[in-house]
Amino acid sequence: MTKKAERECSVCGLFYPADKEELRENIREMIAAAKSPKIGGTIRGVIGPHAGYVYSGPTAAHAYALLQGATYSTVVVVSPSHREYFDGVSVFPGDSYSTPLGVVPVDKDLREKLLQQTPLVNLSYSGHGEEHAVEVHLPFLQYVLGEFKFLPLVVGDQKRECCFGLGEALGEVLKGKNALLVASTDLSHYYPSSVANKLDAIVVNHVNKFDYEGLMHDLESQQAEACGGGPTVAVMLALERLGVREMTVLHHCNSGDVTGDSHQVVGYLSAAAYA
Repeated sequence: MTKKAERECSVCGLFYPADKEELRENIREMIAAAKSPKIGGTIRGVIGPHAGYVYSGPTAAHAYALLQGATYSTVVVVSPSHREYFDGVSVFPGDSYSTPLGVVPVDKDLREKLLQQTPLVNLSYSGHGEEHAVEVHLPFLQYVLGEFKFLPLVVGDQKRECCFGLGEALGEVLKGKNALLVASTDLSHYYPSSVANKLDAIVVNHVNKFDYEGLMHDLESQQAEACGGGPTVAVMLALERLGVREMTVLHHCNSGDVTGDSHQVVGYLSAAAYA
């Protein structure tokens, strides 16, 4: 990507509408249709999918519907890298991301604290070019939260040491902050629906149990799949360090439930963590 201070939207018009009013209406409709269970506590983190809104938007809306009217001092979005491999974790070095709904400023103070906390995180444009897995969450966050600062983190290396190290570091720098953590992930890819449902049920079970150790083990042993499994583990560990002990899966499905084609599907889930 061109090294600009503002990271302009890359997949608007592809993954979600590029027109501001159409995008707002699209999100409004999805959130209105979401039937999320009531959560008994303050939401500190969410897991959400990152496919095109027509496929995974309704699933993401189950989490974001619960955030309407909430306020946070900062939002941390942790995503995988689909297009680039790099060591460690990259944090965007510029000033902001933008979507059709406006500009979201980077939390520079938090960025500096995280860089000082761990050598795993690097100031880099890697993973912040055409990558969609951070970007697709921002319009939802803008719709439900209004204005906020955020920290975009892209995990280039999803090995255990990196994911656990990031989780520990986030748990440290976010102590005492009213922060929201967002893990960006889809589940299994391109299996028949019957196979995908079995694989995805393993992830759903670990998330409902708030068991990031078990999730990491099953991802490493390939008993389960999630393209953002590492970011999810990191976010869950960070949340535990911040005193969170409960996480609930709000919705899960696969692309076949949307398209009617069950031959090669992608799985999606949304969840909320609360204390």
